[in-house]
Amino acid sequence: MTANANRFSTYTSTSVGTGPDSKDGEQKKDMWSSMLDSVASGKRLPEKNLLVLGGSVDSQRDFLESLSANQSRASLDNQDHKVPPVANSFALGYTYYHVLDADQEDVLARISLYLLSRPSASFTSLLQPLLTPQTIPNTLIVILLDWSQPWLWMRQLREWLLLLKTVIMSLSPESKEVMEENMNSWRERGRTGGSTNLDGTSAGVAADGNVTIPLGPGEWDEAMGLPLCVVCQNTANIDNLEKTQGWKEEKFDLVLQYLRTVLLRHGASLVYTSPSMSSPLQSLVHASLGIRSLLKREALNANVIDRDKILVLPNWDSWGKIRVLRDGFDVEAVSNGWEVDLDQPFPTPKINGPATIENDTGGGTSDTEIEGSVVNMYEAEVQDSSLDALQLAQNLQDTSKLEVPSVDTQAFLAQQMERLDQQKKADDKAGKDNSFAQGVSDDIISDHIGPVQFNMGGIQVDADDMVQRLKDRQAYGQSPEPLSVGEEEDSTDAQAPVDTDTLAKFFGNLMNRKPASGAANAAKP
Repeated sequence: MTANANRFSTYTSTSVGTGPDSKDGEQKKDMWSSMLDSVASGKRLPEKNLLVLGGSVDSQRDFLESLSANQSRASLDNQDHKVPPVANSFALGYTYYHVLDADQEDVLARISLYLLSRPSASFTSLLQPLLTPQTIPNTLIVILLDWSQPWLWMRQLREWLLLLKTVIMSLSPESKEVMEENMNSWRERGRTGGSTNLDGTSAGVAADGNVTIPLGPGEWDEAMGLPLCVVCQNTANIDNLEKTQGWKEEKFDLVLQYLRTVLLRHGASLVYTSPSMSSPLQSLVHASLGIRSLLKREALNANVIDRDKILVLPNWDSWGKIRVLRDGFDVEAVSNGWEVDLDQPFPTPKINGPATIENDTGGGTSDTEIEGSVVNMYEAEVQDSSLDALQLAQNLQDTSKLEVPSVDTQAFLAQQMERLDQQKKADDKAGKDNSFAQGVSDDIISDHIGPVQFNMGGIQVDADDMVQRLKDRQAYGQSPEPLSVGEEEDSTDAQAPVDTDTLAKFFGNLMNRKPASGAANAAKP
């Protein structure tokens, strides 16, 4: 349409210029040009930017689907229903969608989403070009947290905010001035009695003038220069935490109090979402970007009662409201401790690993001891107490299992050394030095190995009994065969002392003995 308008205006100026009255032609030319410019500017879509930090590839896609629900994410041509692709697998991702009016016909704005999953210092150069004096008033920062690991929330928030501070410090002076003006206007948005609503429209203050409410303690003490919204996804895991880890209402309230106290220093908003439940996420984000429908306007009401439908609007919260949620929470110490955390260098140093949070599992790495750190306070009270301890206790109670938990090698050897020393002393006293090794080995085998059995042809065989039988058979085969009764007597006589007189008398009788008469007669012819 713009090309046709430009062509038509050129033709008009040429035809008018050839007429007798050149002044009238110039007036007509200016009139047509202004009309065409107004039409072209009216058709130009407002450009809004969302800088989405944190989450995984899947959780970022879930966030986009929740944000663009019922919008069909159509392009400018209403007949083209192709869904824009989401490129968020590597480094800085990008996608976009169009915000449709309530009648699903008019496009109110085009929102560009820049997606970043890891708070790495190498990504600062990718974020700097996104923050210019022209884009800063139309940009909203969103930090994604997940209820699958709530014990890491304070650490994740600190890393992302430190990354943003690094990026903001490297911006041009013009961009910093625009950020300061942007924050001055945001301090009045949505505040009761203020002149500006959350979406940037006029609040309709009475004729007596604007009413300015002073800031309370802990409010806007750490303004980032850009509006901030924290989204806690997958609230369905709240029930899982209650069942598997024994979380009570007190623990959920404690987590919420930490979040609200920290975000109050940045004037940020907070919302809990779930893919299976409707949430005010879309209305909150669109209002924060100044996108408003002429046909339908949804009211946003804060909610800090329903644990899975939390909504905290910017400029709504205060220390008094946070204390009311649960007694015993030191809101002032947490607020001051967050200032200590944001004074740390980026990335924050770790003792046992690199300075990233992508591999944290709630105990793998630990910070250096920082006095007053909110991260240390939070992780001391909100821990992943789950599966390992519960499974270990259950396994110890189950006596039907065949597996035996192994003992550390060095601890086992140290225990056996003590037993060997005790056994050696006992054998020395009893004079059984020769049986020392055998006794100790038997004790070790009987205590730690036990009887060894195996199945042979359907018959349960005791290995120790079989070995003993083989030893007995081998000893039996090597021993002399048993003798008969006569052989035993001969053996006894052979072992008796030899009587020489008796032997001489015996042989003498044999020599002097005469043959019998029968034998003599038989000898005759």
